[in-house]
Order: sequence, then C-alpha cells, then structure tokens
Amino acid sequence: MKAKAQLHGLPSYKPGKPIEEVKRELGLTKVVKLASNENPYGASPKAAKAIQDAASQTAIYPDGYAADIREKVASKIGVDENQLIFGNGSDEVIQFLCRAFLSPDTNTVTADPTFSQYKLNATIEGAEVREVPSIDGVHDLDAMLEEIDDNTRIVWVCNPNNPSGTYVNETAFLNFLERVPSHVLVVSDEAYYEYVTVDDYPETLPLLKKYDNLMILRTFSKAYGLAALRIGYGVANPSLISLIDPVRPPFNNTTFSHAAAAAALEDDAFIQTCVEKNTEALKQFEEFCDKHQLKYYPSQTNFILIDFNTPGDEIFDYLLKKGFIVRSGQALGFPTCVRITAGTEEENKELFAVLEEMLLTKVVGQ
Repeated sequence: MKAKAQLHGLPSYKPGKPIEEVKRELGLTKVVKLASNENPYGASPKAAKAIQDAASQTAIYPDGYAADIREKVASKIGVDENQLIFGNGSDEVIQFLCRAFLSPDTNTVTADPTFSQYKLNATIEGAEVREVPSIDGVHDLDAMLEEIDDNTRIVWVCNPNNPSGTYVNETAFLNFLERVPSHVLVVSDEAYYEYVTVDDYPETLPLLKKYDNLMILRTFSKAYGLAALRIGYGVANPSLISLIDPVRPPFNNTTFSHAAAAAALEDDAFIQTCVEKNTEALKQFEEFCDKHQLKYYPSQTNFILIDFNTPGDEIFDYLLKKGFIVRSGQALGFPTCVRITAGTEEENKELFAVLEEMLLTKVVGQ
C-alpha cells in the first residue's frame, strides 16, 4: 500500500511518560509528572459534577453544533456564536486549518522552535514549512514577515510560545499584523492565555473586527484542567469559520467535554486561584535559577524552560529515576534545556531539593 510520500519517516508526537509506566519501569511508589503543562490543581469541582450529570447520556450522540458551550464561550469572551469552531483540543483546530488551506503548492511560516503540531500537520498536507529562528525564545516577526510570499497561506504565532514560555508583546504583534498580506491567515495560538500576567500582552479578540485574516486559538486543556476531555476552540470572522467548518468531523467533541467546559467557565474563582499559585511557583523557579546561576526563559505560561548547560536527556534521565517526569529540551529545539511544568508548592519543593543535590554533587556533568 502506498501512503503519502511525506508520511515516510515522519515522527509521531511523543507526549510525556505516563506516571504508572514510570512506576512500573523504575519500581517507584511515587512519581510526579511535570512534563505536559497540565494544571496541577485539576479542574473546577463544577466540571466533575457536570460530567456526573451527563453520565446517563452515553447512548446519544453529542451535539454536533456544540450549542450550549458555544453560547457560553461566546458570552464569556464577547464574540458572536458564529465566530467559533470547536475542536478535540485546539490541536484539532490546527489540523482543520492545515487541511483547509495547505497543499503541496503552498507554504506556511513558523518560528523555530515552537509548537510541533504546526509543522507536523503542514508536512502531512505536503506544504513547504518555512521555519524562522527565534531570538532568545521569542518569535522574530520581522524575519517571519520576510518569508511570506504569494504562496504563503498561514503564519503561526504561538503566544506565549511553547516550549520557551516567552511572548510577543502588543506593539510587535500589531505591527506584524498590519504588514501581513490579507491573503495570509495569521493564527495567534493562545493556549496559555489565562496564565499571562504582563500588561503588554496583545488583546487579540477586539482585533477580529479589523482583520478578517486573524484566527485565535484557545483551549480548556491548560488552566481549566480539562486536558483529558480534549476540547479547545478557534475564534475568527464568521466567513472564515464557515469556510473551514466542513473539515470538522460531525461529532468531534464528547458530551462530557461540552458539559465540563461549560461548567468550568462558570468558576472564575477557581481559575484565579490557579493563576495566583502558578505565578508564585514561577517566581520560586526563577529564584532557584538565580541562586544557582542557571539561565532560564522568562515565562508567561505554567512551565519554565531552564538551561542546565548539559544535554537535556541527561537531566531528564536523572530526574526520572528520582520520580520526576519532566521534558527534555533536546526534542524541543533547546538541546541543553529542560522544560518543567510548575507543580504544587509541595511538588516544587521536592523537585528543588533533588535539583540542588544534582547541581551541588555534580551527578550530571556540566
């Protein structure tokens, strides 16, 4: 059988190791996962109650239009209902866009390093991927603009960026958006939007009234703690939503994800508490790095990228044996770094103790 030529040798996405697998492999009784940027405080209790209430509906297909969650999201963020498209995580909306706009005679522009799913999905569609090196982890928007031509269909701005945690400020983004040709779709991927605390982060939703070629991606997988239920969404001009909606599978979200996300939206206090705890945790990580003279990338997310000046895989292996699952930067474009999700206060303290022992005893070479 002959598959698309571009699939041969294309790597599959490799998520962080599951906790139970690590326990079995290493004989550990306690393992802390700080690898996939999940919310360590889980989801709002209201979400769990909504799932329980929906448990009797398993024989019925989900609402393909996502009417209830559509209405609640539209009201929450201040857009019209026809400006939304829902995906099995915002990952799936990325897939929709690539399928709708990209083909072998087109190209797409991304930063490098950035979220891997832009390149993966574009490659599957046979499009040329133009990767522009970032500067200190931040998108080089001027250089990205230079890569755009008549065949460019999508430019991706991961903001804040994964895996660096850095962000493009409002002035830079507005200047970029103003100069991008109208035939090119600009995607502002804001998966970590709720965690952002800086004042000069771009508020993109009002820009939709001026720019028909802008799409904003958000998700319930991060701050809302619903990663297991896979629900995210895109926001754009209604005509753009109508154009790509035929690509969407008819029942791509579950009844449970709709119910849980709708309930989670009602619990602002829970999100605020999570954000406050995350901000404090990042401050502690930065203080740890400063104490040990480790370079790190200032983060507006719920993770931090730390440069240990050592192959990231070595740090990963050491911490894994100590019961901590993190993410090596070697597969993320930062070969001497490790990306660590901010955990609970107790988890972070335990991690700092292990890292301090590693640094002071030089168990892992530097």
